[in-house]
Amino acid sequence: MKLYVIRHPQPIGAEGICYGQTDLDISDEALAEGSASLSGLLESKPIDMVYSSPLIRCHKLAFALSNDLCLALQTEPLLVEMDFGIWEGLLWDEIDRQAFDEWMADYVNNAPPAGENFQTVLDRVNSLIGELKERGQEEVALVTHAGVIRALLAVVLNIPVDSCWRFSVNYNSLLTFRIGEEAYQNRLLSLI
Repeated sequence: MKLYVIRHPQPIGAEGICYGQTDLDISDEALAEGSASLSGLLESKPIDMVYSSPLIRCHKLAFALSNDLCLALQTEPLLVEMDFGIWEGLLWDEIDRQAFDEWMADYVNNAPPAGENFQTVLDRVNSLIGELKERGQEEVALVTHAGVIRALLAVVLNIPVDSCWRFSVNYNSLLTFRIGEEAYQNRLLSLI
């Protein structure tokens, strides 16, 4: 199975704030730019389906791509970004420093107040890969978020979670993964 994994365009009002499941929109210009560049990269691929996080910054791009490429689109809740709980929408500088430091000391297992830990995202990614394998689709596009993409890197490449933060995951970026029958066959094929 091949996964074409896309990060959404830059959201409106995201500068300096903590947002995960906060449903930030994207501008028409950002949508047009992302759609044009990504459709060009994907148009020759034999993609079976486009799956999208339910958040609007992903869904708008996924809708445009599915229209451009004449593909079916399905919203996939497992692609949603990590929930930062009561920190959602706050400026990073407004978050209690001690609470932030405690979370960062073990973000895989610790969660922001009323939020999720990164293990939850890793579990979602594992579930998603299992479901996609069961559906039997050979090539799919996933429009999602940086946290989910980093979880995919850790899971698919079987690397320590801390290592997945070394990869730059820009807005409108495209990563291509091959998922084999055995864990050792999984690969990151390209990072654009």
